[in-house]
Amino acid sequence: MTSANATPRFLVVEDEYLIRMLLEDMLADLGYDVAAAVGSIAEASEFAANGDFNAAILDVNLDGQEIFPVADILAKRGLPFVFVTGYGEGSLPGPYRDRPALQKPFQAERLKSALAGLLAA
Repeated sequence: MTSANATPRFLVVEDEYLIRMLLEDMLADLGYDVAAAVGSIAEASEFAANGDFNAAILDVNLDGQEIFPVADILAKRGLPFVFVTGYGEGSLPGPYRDRPALQKPFQAERLKSALAGLLAA
């Protein structure tokens, strides 16, 4: 794991390529690093289990598959994450309702606020 003084590194999981690129740009503009940006459950699961990063941004729906198995891996590792969803923040299933969520589309300020809270916790 990276040291506490290092720039926070994020795993970005988003199946829509343009949105994934936009998230990478937003993170860079906010002063964060991207450890990996992936678009499938398989890639996300592998990196979630073995990758070196501080937190994750998870799209809830990846090409019709729900991200929750990846969220479970992150939770077991004790790594914070924020969901992004086009279905509304209240659409998360019970076990995940206490997790931070951003509704698409969102602006950089909203992302900045969510990530600051995520990293402070």
